[in-house]
Amino acid sequence: LRPASASRQQDAPGAADGLALASDPGGTLNFLAMVENLQGDSGRGYYLEMLIGTPPQALNILVDTGSSNFAVAGVPDPDVTSYFNPELSSTYRSEGIEVTVKYSQGSWTGVLGTDVITMPKGLYGSYTINIATILESENFFLPGVKWHGILGLAYDALAKPSSSVETFFDSLVRQAKIPNIFSLQMCGAGLPVSGSGTNGGSLVLGGIEPSLYTGDIWYTPIKEEWYYQVEILKLEVGGQNLELDCREYNADKAIVDSGTTLLRLPEKVFSAVVQAIARTSLIQEFSSGFWTGSQLACWDRAEKPWALFPKLSIYLRDENSSRSFRISILPQLYIQPILVIGGNLQCYRFGISSSTNALVIGATVMEGFYVIFDRAQRRVGFAVSPCAEVDGFPVSEIEGPFSTANVASNCVSSVSFHEPALWIASYALMSLCGVILLVLMVLLLIPPRCQHRYTDNDVVNDESSLVRHRWK
Repeated sequence: LRPASASRQQDAPGAADGLALASDPGGTLNFLAMVENLQGDSGRGYYLEMLIGTPPQALNILVDTGSSNFAVAGVPDPDVTSYFNPELSSTYRSEGIEVTVKYSQGSWTGVLGTDVITMPKGLYGSYTINIATILESENFFLPGVKWHGILGLAYDALAKPSSSVETFFDSLVRQAKIPNIFSLQMCGAGLPVSGSGTNGGSLVLGGIEPSLYTGDIWYTPIKEEWYYQVEILKLEVGGQNLELDCREYNADKAIVDSGTTLLRLPEKVFSAVVQAIARTSLIQEFSSGFWTGSQLACWDRAEKPWALFPKLSIYLRDENSSRSFRISILPQLYIQPILVIGGNLQCYRFGISSSTNALVIGATVMEGFYVIFDRAQRRVGFAVSPCAEVDGFPVSEIEGPFSTANVASNCVSSVSFHEPALWIASYALMSLCGVILLVLMVLLLIPPRCQHRYTDNDVVNDESSLVRHRWK
């Protein structure tokens, strides 16, 4: 057995086929031009420079695979250094539609419109894109961030105010006729999580750049096209299985999200991971505040605490459902340097947190890998990133295949709890309640003599009468 990517030419449609583009004078997609087109860090996100409008206004845009709207600051804000002024662009067209987007942290409200964009280190040419200008926000732009907007790269199911808003990447696929695939490398392993903002990374639009990974690409199916939802089979800490029901890892979803800084785990999984790390680590006494994110742990700068902590492995189902593979991160990725005190103490944070509604593979893990979002074949690929090294040693691994004989055939709940389904269910329940109330009002208004007198032959009981059942 071999990974699906052992035949690398098939797995990189853009690179292999040399797809000719009308917008590209060279006739091919130049992926090398997109290498190192990102800046940023895991603490504040990775961003791409973009030119918006006519004449062009230069802004830095956060790359986020966990949302689907393209939005930029549209008015001055104390936490942003630049913003897009639509009045200065001759090509801007307002749709006059208000849109609000909420994230796990922060939200914004703006107005939808369209304008042309170009990317100095992206696809050649200009493209007309749906763009929301942010007029109000709360905990979205934060002090010290060097980006001025957000590039949502997930599916249109998450687009606001509705899925009819064509997403940025869908617009590129349609207009530039590129393959429906992009890939992402974030190079911040072992570096301060809020550093100079120039760690670097690459967003390759339309394919895969071979220089950005080593070894083979391992693919896991996308379970549902809204977030990039995947199926996680188990977790290991220091080589020891947590022995949880595999559905716990996918409660209520497991997603790959570059816009989340940490590895976020469902509460039960998080508790098990913390206990296993504490048990496996060489530290006898450790403050609980470190695990919850309220405290930092500090060591002498000459010391490297990573040797004290175990490796963390995540098993993903392979495209062949009878197999799995594991991606592993060394502690250099989840014990993260954050600040220096007094010149001789280096302080670190715990790069894992608890979540109430998802397992999120965020920057803590993604900085170890070159991640391929192959929308055309509905799969997410992982390969070892050559920039995931600390002191010359790799801090991420991929291994497989492994048998799934002892794992449930489906670890993902069959019920989707995402927002569109919730709205449909809400409207259905409201309609049902309305019908019931209408029936009750009619019955109350009917004169007693006109009401039917039930006899022993009438079958009216809790099972057959919804109204009686509701009111009993």
